[in-house]
Amino acid sequence: MLPKLQYISQGKNPGEHLDNIRHALEAGVKLVQLRLKNIEERIFAEHAKKAQELCEKHNAFLVINDNPMVAKACGSFGLHLGLDDMPVHEAKKIVNAKAIGGTANTFEHIQQRCSENVSYIGLGPYRFTTTKEKLSPVLGISGYDNILTKMKEHQMNTPVYAIGGIELNDIAGLAEKGVYGIAVSGMLTHAQDKKSIVKQINKILKDA
Repeated sequence: MLPKLQYISQGKNPGEHLDNIRHALEAGVKLVQLRLKNIEERIFAEHAKKAQELCEKHNAFLVINDNPMVAKACGSFGLHLGLDDMPVHEAKKIVNAKAIGGTANTFEHIQQRCSENVSYIGLGPYRFTTTKEKLSPVLGISGYDNILTKMKEHQMNTPVYAIGGIELNDIAGLAEKGVYGIAVSGMLTHAQDKKSIVKQINKILKDA
């Protein structure tokens, strides 16, 4: 079963991404996504290997964003593909990841991802975020309610992670709507007491 809290790395450079991943792992995160954009594949692979070692040290799972070749090279647990990335069926020919996740913004995307048999879906954004350069339309709580209700009606059971500018006081409401988990970036990166934040998030998701 996938951990319900996913940390998506951020930083001004690859080294800062690794530092933030280490801090998240030390705070108790068990699922990490290494998200390096606009970077040479060789450098991506070098840092992915280091991220994998960090995750192994903390008994956590690493997901690589966008790049199946890097995921294969570092032996990561998972791969995450955006809507404009390589098709899932093509990625599966390259990497033997235990989990392949996919991004979605609409119910039609959800249908696509379910037909691709992804392991989980990252649905968002919940609100505006500066993390993504090309931001899809913001969903808000009503958007999640609408999409998750349709998923239940169509008996779609793929785990859904809410993502995109989520704050601590948003999580209970999202969990009530039926999300499986939460993916966070800035909320944890910039937190002064990361252990406390991780404990609070995990408790909210467990109690939902």
